[in-house]
Amino acid sequence: MLSPKERIITTTFELFTKQGYNSTGINQIISEANVARASFYQYFRSKEDLCVEFLKIRHDFWFKELHQFISKDKDAKSTIVSSFDFLIYMNQKENFRGCSFLNILSEIPADNVKILNVIQHHKADLRNYFSELLKDKDLADHIYLLFESSIIESQLFRSNELIEKSKKIINQLIK
Repeated sequence: MLSPKERIITTTFELFTKQGYNSTGINQIISEANVARASFYQYFRSKEDLCVEFLKIRHDFWFKELHQFISKDKDAKSTIVSSFDFLIYMNQKENFRGCSFLNILSEIPADNVKILNVIQHHKADLRNYFSELLKDKDLADHIYLLFESSIIESQLFRSNELIEKSKKIINQLIK
């Protein structure tokens, strides 16, 4: 059986995915996680703190899955193409839910620096991931922008079509 904290986090993942951040209340999380109110506040001072924890866990999960997915690739080009295949894999696995970070970004006020910092950290790590693969920083940023737009477009249209087109572009960009 999961601990109260694990039940809170598991329930949060489900509800934030289904309903979004703003439409999910602490009372619903407490109820559906089957925990006492005191247990919730023992681990999280606020919904904002819970969101930060959710995003940190999601960050670690997402990068772990990515690194496992690309682990057999030998060179930068095949690793980058596989990274886009990873998006297709995640779309199939998570039914085109899109990027948890961008989904929450669209729901928080502009002055919510605490959550914004976690989102920016995730995106900086993703941008650095491509920069570490390629010596050309401009090319790495170009690939990063293709990747980000592929996530958004695939969620919007519930299609992997633009991910496949991005892979063709990458094959032309990287020689």
